[in-house]
Amino acid sequence: MGINDWHVEKRSYLDVGSDSFKDAGFSESFAENGPLAIIVLGASGDLAKKKTFPALFNLYHQGFLPPNEVRIFGYARSKMTDDELRERLQGYLIKAKDSTSEQLEEVSKFLRLVKYVSGPYDTDEGYRLLDEEISKHECGDELPSRRLFYLALPPSVYPPVSKKIREFCMTKSINGGWTRVVVEKPFGKDLESAEKLSSQIGELFDESQVYRIDHYLGKELVQNLLVLRFANRLFVPLWNRDNIDNVQIVFREDFGTDGRGGYFDEYGIIRDIIQNHLLQVLCLVAMEKPISLNPEHIRDEKVKVLQSVVPIKDDEVVLGQYDGYTSDPTVPDNSNTPTFATVILRIHNERWEGVPFVLKAGKALDSRKADIRIQFKDVPGDIFRCKKQGRNELVIRLQPLEAIYMKLTVKQPGLEMSTVQSELDLSYRQRYQGLTIPEAYERLILDTIRGDQQHFVRRDELRVRKHRNILMSVMLRNSKLSLYSWLQAAWEIFTPLLHRIDEGKMKPIPYKPGTRGPTEADDLLTRAGYVQTHGYIWIPPTL
Repeated sequence: MGINDWHVEKRSYLDVGSDSFKDAGFSESFAENGPLAIIVLGASGDLAKKKTFPALFNLYHQGFLPPNEVRIFGYARSKMTDDELRERLQGYLIKAKDSTSEQLEEVSKFLRLVKYVSGPYDTDEGYRLLDEEISKHECGDELPSRRLFYLALPPSVYPPVSKKIREFCMTKSINGGWTRVVVEKPFGKDLESAEKLSSQIGELFDESQVYRIDHYLGKELVQNLLVLRFANRLFVPLWNRDNIDNVQIVFREDFGTDGRGGYFDEYGIIRDIIQNHLLQVLCLVAMEKPISLNPEHIRDEKVKVLQSVVPIKDDEVVLGQYDGYTSDPTVPDNSNTPTFATVILRIHNERWEGVPFVLKAGKALDSRKADIRIQFKDVPGDIFRCKKQGRNELVIRLQPLEAIYMKLTVKQPGLEMSTVQSELDLSYRQRYQGLTIPEAYERLILDTIRGDQQHFVRRDELRVRKHRNILMSVMLRNSKLSLYSWLQAAWEIFTPLLHRIDEGKMKPIPYKPGTRGPTEADDLLTRAGYVQTHGYIWIPPTL
């Protein structure tokens, strides 16, 4: 059989007979078959080369993209041949000098599934040609054909590209099949632009066809949050304001904008990291238990959290900009864009009233990591007088060196009755030796193929706060929260703050690269109630 011939077998990507998937509402219709075309628009860009195609290769390597079903098409304006695209991609898929002949052969087999079509993003001709190339590799209308369009493009071109896909490239199968579109963040710059962008895409595709990707939701430890919280009896009585003093969700990078200054300056650290990645994590930490694993039930609970967030106070925000940021020729000399921000969110509900959620993100800091820190309250009547050593703290290290550990006070070994802080530690590299943790993009692309929207951002018709009365009547009528919008709710929280920054009413504080950021951020953390552990440093276990 030649590489360009299809041979389709029915196969199941999921064990749909398992109790978890039955409870989540999945059925045998989930095990789809038929030719699958994955189209990467923006195939010559950095995102496609560094993230999308490597994720597709890893899925192929693990057997999730069988060569007798799948073809991958790159589309971009650049003029090049199939072989030229394959040559560009190879170095991002595998390091040749460290590879065996078998690994190189597997890369070669994968690349033979990749074809390239060149064309503009806003005219008809290229999309007609793209549709013709895809159709050559489908079995007419005999079997359901599946088309997944991954928009590795700037959000400004989403509407025209989506329109051309709708006009020329939808699946032609009369026996089922589907067309799905994956769009990258950022979804607008504020509430108004996000609603406009979502409306433009929503006019072309049903919500079930649109997958707004936030790669943080694909991270292993983020996905573990639901299991950690709701599958362990230990945490059920503790996970509330009676026991938890404060929560930190932190993202730190030890490098600056690195050639992305012009892009970054348009958005800033709050739009780039906090409003999407960290807010998604907050929802998983703070949400109530969903009634099932059905993606809509989970996303409904996340939106309830955002509904309960009170407006951000200016005195609970610290902004920073590292020295040298404006030296980038693509950044204006008078830029007011923050490269660092600490923001306190407060959730007005029975579980979290009075507990500050501290979201912190920054570039050019002293370390690179992302973690969640859930700090518990002091022990009442402390007979050991060990407060100075620190509180109990559950730390979930998202990256790097994925781990979950609990900081505990224990007796110091020896003859004296003295205490010291130690930890109960689940370090993934030690506990799961030989097991590769999948990259976030791998998981999310596979979810898109499977039709699972649990880890994607939902957009619906109505605002959360402005139309609360209308929405409540809809809730009573439908007995569910399907019209709540995570995307709109998230923007409603941050848009007033972002507008104050854009208008120059709030200024970032300068800080030196390689530091913790502005010292004012540490002062804010102290005011929020966080107690620093003295003399304790977590050391990742060695194998």
